[in-house]
Formats: sequence, C-alpha cells, structure tokens
Amino acid sequence: MSELQISLLGIGVAVVLTIYIYNWWQQRQYRRKFGAAFKHRHEDALYCSAVEMPPEELLVDKMEQAVPISILPNVSQHGHTLDSMCELLDEETDYIALISPKSPVGANALTLLWQQRFDFGKSVHVCGLSAASDEWVKVIADSPSAYTSFKLALQLANRSGAVSEAKLMDFRELARMIAAQLHAGVVLPDVAETAARALELDKSCAGVDLIIGLNILPSDKHILSGNDIARVAEQFGLRLQADGMFHLNDMHGHTLFSLCNEDNTPFQHHTLDQLHVDGLTLLLDVPRVKQPSLGFDQMVVLARQLANELHATIVDAHHVALSEGSITLIRERIAAVEAEMRASHIIAGSAQARRLFS
Repeated sequence: MSELQISLLGIGVAVVLTIYIYNWWQQRQYRRKFGAAFKHRHEDALYCSAVEMPPEELLVDKMEQAVPISILPNVSQHGHTLDSMCELLDEETDYIALISPKSPVGANALTLLWQQRFDFGKSVHVCGLSAASDEWVKVIADSPSAYTSFKLALQLANRSGAVSEAKLMDFRELARMIAAQLHAGVVLPDVAETAARALELDKSCAGVDLIIGLNILPSDKHILSGNDIARVAEQFGLRLQADGMFHLNDMHGHTLFSLCNEDNTPFQHHTLDQLHVDGLTLLLDVPRVKQPSLGFDQMVVLARQLANELHATIVDAHHVALSEGSITLIRERIAAVEAEMRASHIIAGSAQARRLFS
C-alpha cells in the first residue's frame, strides 16, 4: 500500500469518526430536550422519568378509594406578573449585567440586545428601573417607558444543560458594547465564576428532575381510536395542545398532567379519526407542578378514570399491572424530590422552577 493510500485511508477513518461523534452528540442533545416523552431510560443530566424506571425504582401513593379530580391552584412563589419576573433574577440563576446610563433612556437603547437575544442558547430577560415609578419592571423591545438602569440577565441553566463559558463571554461582551454606546456605567460579573455556578445549578437541578409516567393499555389488547381517546380526555378536562398531547391545566394555564401516545406519535385534530393507538402515557412533570405529591394522588385517580372509560389497565414501563406497592414507592420518591427542592430554595411549581425546568 502506497503512502498516498495510507494517508487517504487515515483521512477516511477520521471523517467517519467525526461524523459518528457529531451524530452521537446531536442525539444526546435531542434526548436531553425531549427525553420526558420517551419510554426508554435516559441518563442525561436533566431527565429521569418514572416511565423508564424498573419496578423496584418506581415512585407513588396508595389510594384506598377514588376521589374527584380537582384543579390544583398553581400560584407561583411570588404571584408573578410581567413586572415581577424581575424578582426572579438572581446571581445564583442568572448572569446579570447592570448598566446605568447618565440619563434616562428607552428600550430602543438596547437594540443590539434585541437583535442578538436568541444567540445565547438560554433565556435572556431585561429589567429596567422605571424613571416614572422607581421600580424594577420587565422591559421588552417596544416598552414605551424610560429607565435609569438596566439589568441584562442570561439564565444559567435549563433542561438542555448549563450555559457555556463561551456564551457567557459573548453575553458579557454584548453588555459591554451596549454600555459603551450609552457612555454608561456597567457592572459585569466574572465569567469563570459564573460558569462554575451554572454547572453547579445544572447538577442540582439534575438531582431532582423527575417526570412520572403511568402507562394505560387496553385490557383486551384492542387498539384505541384517536376519536375515543379525544372524547374521554375532554370528558375529564384534558385539551389537545400544539405539542400533540392532551393537557389538564390549572387556573393559571400551567400544565398539571399531560396525556401522550405511548409511542410518541403526536395527536392532531385533523387526523384523530384515522389514528389508532396501542397505549397511552399520563405524565406528571414533578418540578413544574405545585404540591406534586398531592398532584400525584390526583394523577392516579385520573389514570384510573381514563382506564375505566377506555376499558384499559394501568401498567408500569414493562407493561405489568401497576401495584399499590409501586404506587406507594413512587409517591415517596416524589416527596423526597419536593424536600430536596425546598432545601435548594426552589419551590416545586413556582415560577422559578418552571423556568429552570424548561
């Protein structure tokens, strides 16, 4: 074999390995983002779904008798409005650049930010100190008010992982450029320290990120029709949404439970009469629901009601009928997650939890 052939062979192997590694990375990112909907177990940092857990690890509470489903009030930790989003911003969860112009300016002074706010891979929020009210309020691109100071905040972590140090550097440079344009004073936190906090936050969230799934399978092995599922779901207050799942929402429009196709095929209004389903999965996103232990009790009731109407059985990830013992274990795990979140000063179902676990 000639030297040229050996070189070409080496290049070919390198290309194949590069493609393999890139595809693996893409799949890992996809699983991190959408892992909650899948029934195979994932080890990604921010997902742990009970649908995927073996029976001995299943997590829930013993229900002696069915009780009517009630809508849980899901009031956020501070009763947040548009303006009170500013109460959530904190150095533990956000990189916050403080810009103080010499005189009040409008939202158009942040044109560079509005143009680049989707470039950082995490949510960007802006709060301004209103010149009229002297209160911190949420600022958007067309806000009409004038402000004496701005907080530009980049969220440090969500379910896709921690913000990278490179993105933090980009955000810091953008804030510096805006301050220079305005001839304003600016306070820019240390990027390396913030990147370390982002990793710690991501790790802390990973430890409590739990999505519970109860599978509902037809008892006589017949296939469920899309129309029957929609009829029964709507009977119990679940409405089909754009993500292809049926959702039961609280009074604030936040999801309590969602019902999806077990094989993840989305439900769509225009194809319900053609769709046939082998099984369903009812999901509870523990960190995003207020009082998730109580919510789980109601989830079990709802699952039983749906199963009864659809002539189906509630089963675990291995399609074995879910026992009362497994239900008890699940509820105990949920209670432990609630306690862990409280210890980390994040309340399940709060506005802060919903943005960290998004």
